[in-house]
Amino acid sequence: MRIPREALRTVNAARWGAALLALSGTTAVLAPMTALAGGPSGDPGRQKPTIVLVHGAFADASSWNGVVQRLQQNGYTVDAPANPLRGVAQDSAYLASFLKSVKGPIVLVGHSYAGEVISQAAVGNDNVKALVYINAIMPDKGESQATLAAKFAPAPLTKALKLVPFRGADGTTGTDVYIQPDKLRQVFAADLPSSQTTLMGVTQRPIAMSAFADRLTGAAWHTKPVYALVGRQDRAINPALELFEAKRANARKTVEIDSSHVSLVSHPQAVKDLIVDAAENYMWH
Repeated sequence: MRIPREALRTVNAARWGAALLALSGTTAVLAPMTALAGGPSGDPGRQKPTIVLVHGAFADASSWNGVVQRLQQNGYTVDAPANPLRGVAQDSAYLASFLKSVKGPIVLVGHSYAGEVISQAAVGNDNVKALVYINAIMPDKGESQATLAAKFAPAPLTKALKLVPFRGADGTTGTDVYIQPDKLRQVFAADLPSSQTTLMGVTQRPIAMSAFADRLTGAAWHTKPVYALVGRQDRAINPALELFEAKRANARKTVEIDSSHVSLVSHPQAVKDLIVDAAENYMWH
């Protein structure tokens, strides 16, 4: 018996339809399995970390704007809390409490003075998976910024400071440290336009002078992966000191770029790239 051609077409179409339905069902099952497996390679990977950015002295969190924008474009969740700039003990305790509010893994980044703050704040926090230091100070336990910096030639910034006394509500007194506005570009941000550094001089946030003598009670860089960026034209921290710190901390990666102290503003792409390196090394190794 000969089956009409139209009937064969109907049968074949039904078979193909069934096959496609079966395949789509299989794909629907395999897709989440592949996602759980971390992709075609089968490498499970790890949860994408939150990037926490901590600013240093004479600045605020907006100094990270260019870096934040680039990290967000790469799909990262970013937090940039305010650093009180009142001293290592107070600032690190404040940051440590903030870090406890962040769920999941963290890559913790500090610029300049914030290098001290993140080093102490991350002690004992298992969620912090890597530390990234940008033009930063990295004292050891029992060491202060002053004692560490004294091992190297003083940076030009030290001759461009302005001291302003203050009184607290409880009657205690102290001294705030600013950069002399007319010298800020020269010693802090020489690779930015003067129109920008003029604004920075007016809007800078001071740091309490006592912070320079505060000694760390712990240094998390002993136990966590370290990444460091050094600005070759840094005039706020001696670049030789930054390189010494990175070597002492056995940094997994040290990047040197032609930058002033504020590389996070003048070279946000280079800073972002190093942070992403730290995040990806955590996720895939």
